[in-house]
Amino acid sequence: MRPTPRGAWRHMLAVVLLVSSLSARGHAATITIVNLDGPNEGFNDPTPATPVGGNPGTTIGQQRLFVFNHAAQIWGSILPSAVEIRINAQFDPQTCDASGAVLGATSAGSSHRDFPNAPFPNTWYQQALANRLAGVDLNPGVNDMDITFNSNLCQPGCPFCWYYGVDGNEGPLIELLPVVLHEMGHGLGFATITLAGVEMGTPPGPHVYDRHLYDLDQAMHWNEMASDGQRGASALNCQRLVWDGTCVTSGAPARLGPKPLLRVNTPVAADDEVGLATFGPSPFNVTGNLVLAMDGSLPPDSPTNACGALTNAAQIAGNIALVDRGTCPFTLKVKNAQNAGAIGVVVADTMPGCPPLGMSGVDPSITIPVVRITTDDAATIKAQLAGGVNVTMMFDPTQDAGTAEGKLLVYTPTVFATGSSVSHWDISPEPSLLMEPFATAGLSHNPDLTVNMFDDIGWFGTPGPCLNSTGVPIDPVVAGVFMSAPYPNPTPRGATVEFRIGRPEYVRVTILDVSGRSVRTLHEGMLPSGNHVMRWDGLSTARSEVPPGIYLVTLRTSEGVQSRRISVTR
Repeated sequence: MRPTPRGAWRHMLAVVLLVSSLSARGHAATITIVNLDGPNEGFNDPTPATPVGGNPGTTIGQQRLFVFNHAAQIWGSILPSAVEIRINAQFDPQTCDASGAVLGATSAGSSHRDFPNAPFPNTWYQQALANRLAGVDLNPGVNDMDITFNSNLCQPGCPFCWYYGVDGNEGPLIELLPVVLHEMGHGLGFATITLAGVEMGTPPGPHVYDRHLYDLDQAMHWNEMASDGQRGASALNCQRLVWDGTCVTSGAPARLGPKPLLRVNTPVAADDEVGLATFGPSPFNVTGNLVLAMDGSLPPDSPTNACGALTNAAQIAGNIALVDRGTCPFTLKVKNAQNAGAIGVVVADTMPGCPPLGMSGVDPSITIPVVRITTDDAATIKAQLAGGVNVTMMFDPTQDAGTAEGKLLVYTPTVFATGSSVSHWDISPEPSLLMEPFATAGLSHNPDLTVNMFDDIGWFGTPGPCLNSTGVPIDPVVAGVFMSAPYPNPTPRGATVEFRIGRPEYVRVTILDVSGRSVRTLHEGMLPSGNHVMRWDGLSTARSEVPPGIYLVTLRTSEGVQSRRISVTR
């Protein structure tokens, strides 16, 4: 992980502890962290320190050790295993400069397949998970993972500093606790050994992680793809590779907020992914016409960067300004547009890439919303400006941030990033998730959807109900009956509805308007247990197109009613 616009990380640790509490299912794991640091360094650093944020250590080494014990207790109290989990850990110098830092790095001690009780044949598992499933230590001479943390933080030339409290009050510092939880998460199974689409291992084969990597364009899981080329293309398929495990999918709506986006209303309806700013109001819902900002600059500067006072303020006033990225801070661009009377700002990236990153800066005087879109989306919009483009900058309550077609996105930048691509969630979820590739403020002790992901890959055994993000079993109603978010959403005419029922029963699937009146019944009658897919064509019972608006897709069974929102556009 790295601290960049959102942070940065990779890590290593050391601690010895025993955990005696019960996990969500079965006895808690015993986690032993093996200190590899030498005298006067890392966990043995004798530099005096003042106790902070619930950490009683009086030296830097003691405080580091306390944080890692605390992280190990969190994972140990959640995960069940009869086999001790041993972690090699240390602090060593890593890359750090003014632009970012490597916080830590993790690798599993070994991977195994076709062991006793393996849920799937010819499938690789990281050592800790394989041991848990086998019930024995499959490689007693090798510890389960190796983690290294960056000792260069707060040293000359490195402007980033660790916060050793465990209370989430890190301020401008980088809290160590969530970084440790993140790196331990990788070693416990949140990663694939399939590198850039190429299956590794001897013999080569899929990893259990690959079974839940689903490419929306190829309509296949990674373990179903016939070639390294297919998986390699999927690893670069920006915001089209999702995690389709049931437990993550069922837990995500309770964790994630509404999805920020730029909705193009006219001339051609479309939803564009956006990056958010650290300044200005949020959330927001602003509709207006887009006008390209002009600041009078001469080459080589671009007049559309809005780095100076806008010369077309009369056209900008009361509308949403479109400005190009480059040569000056985001806050200056937005303030110039605000001074010209803009009601919002859309920043267009000038370099190819996906998804759009966030925008940093501080200016309390900025009162209008701002979003950032990709170069490709900006090019499409600019080609339509002459005829007029109307957009809405919004947070869509019918969609969860960080998802596509109702499934959580996996990190797939268009340039493969070794150690980051695929083995993280995408950077678009809001609030941010622990297993994103960049460290962000607001994360502390909560493993959030990482617990659900571990449920998907077998940490809690099968069968059994999924766990929620706090490690508590989800109510059997949700576990036995689950409906995914309909897709596409929003939709111009119709959508696909997917749901699962745990036993044969009488089912009713209905489309309702927001007042609760029935618009269309998709199914009413008995269905067998398992997964079901239905298609709504966007028509009412009378076979006429329903008007634009928000509708509810409801699933009624003997266990109650579940509903999902869907937005219909025309």
